[in-house]
Amino acid sequence: MSEQATLFIVPTPIGNLSDITERGLEILRSVDLIAAEDTRHTGKLLNHYQIKTKTFALHDHNEQQKAEYLVSKLKSGISIALVSDAGTPLISDPGYHLVNTCRAHGVKVVPLPGPCAAVTAMSASGLPSDRFSFEGFLPSKEKARNDKITELKEETRTMIFYESPRRLQYTLDALTAIMGPERQVCVAREMTKAFESITTMPVGELAVWVAQDSNRSRGEIVLLVSGYKPTGLEIPAKVLNTLKLLNEELPLKKAAALTAEIHGCKKNALYKWGLENFN
Repeated sequence: MSEQATLFIVPTPIGNLSDITERGLEILRSVDLIAAEDTRHTGKLLNHYQIKTKTFALHDHNEQQKAEYLVSKLKSGISIALVSDAGTPLISDPGYHLVNTCRAHGVKVVPLPGPCAAVTAMSASGLPSDRFSFEGFLPSKEKARNDKITELKEETRTMIFYESPRRLQYTLDALTAIMGPERQVCVAREMTKAFESITTMPVGELAVWVAQDSNRSRGEIVLLVSGYKPTGLEIPAKVLNTLKLLNEELPLKKAAALTAEIHGCKKNALYKWGLENFN
């Protein structure tokens, strides 16, 4: 296999075209082919920077079929850059099957750092950023969406979602009903673009605020939800389950300390609960 057989993962701007790196531009100019989620959309970026590299459509509907074809091209010695419409490929965007197939065939994969709407919004939300989980898009159907929110109700990390303008209000109303109106939530909209807005407040108030003006739910949306904060008197079921499992193999004090580290809880409260409930 040629040393040039390399797949480059190249993040692209999420709004402001100036946010692409010099290295990203250099790679887009030098590779033999650019695999793009939407060649027309990527064409606007390439035209802006006068890049003439040939593009190839790779999206959700054809990726599994085209991955082997692209890997055969890579193994023949050509270099390919993978891009999505905006941000870092594979983060709620196509690319997983191609990267996975490259790994299976021993093709070199080189990732570049760059724009990501989830991390950009997280940094400015005002919500805890030391521990967070990226959840992607919530289900579009009401029952499935509500079930997922209920499943995440006791998640102690900050949760990051992508949401569509059409569903934002329904999601905020569901969060209010299931997680409670006081849960802190941030709506980060149109990140890096002209009409960027980042608004954080209790979700009950936020749902009303968004409903008051249709402009507040337009554009690309990142939704951030603060994690559950258990009190010493109320320990989430999943935390207790972790404590029970660890206590089967470890002394209670050690099990409580590890559980607290995993879930971001107070170890003294867990230790006290264990003393009162374990034989």
